[in-house]
Amino acid sequence: MGEERKYDLEERLIHFAVMVANLSETLTDSVFGRYMGGQVVRSACSPALNYGEAKSAESLTDFIHKMKICLKELRETLVSLKIIQIKPLVKNVDMLTIALQECNELISIFVKSIQTSEKRKTQK
Repeated sequence: MGEERKYDLEERLIHFAVMVANLSETLTDSVFGRYMGGQVVRSACSPALNYGEAKSAESLTDFIHKMKICLKELRETLVSLKIIQIKPLVKNVDMLTIALQECNELISIFVKSIQTSEKRKTQK
């Protein structure tokens, strides 16, 4: 994503959701391809939607909970992308590689953010 990383996390999650949606449209037109396409789109869109809720959390505990939901969905997306890669269900390997890399980076961001928030919570 290079220079595009200057936008905020919500924008990055939105771009990731669109990236995965575009990828899903290139999957093979088979029963399994359609199933995995729908599955990966749902899990990849969820973090952007849940992060919007996390930003409006009622407490630090609520924020951490919503961030953990985002993390769980990102991990689910990562597994789905790996299944798509191993099967293989997509011809555009470059698009898949970029999505896998971005998903891993987003997971790292959420893990660190949750750790920081939990540390802050224990210091209160």
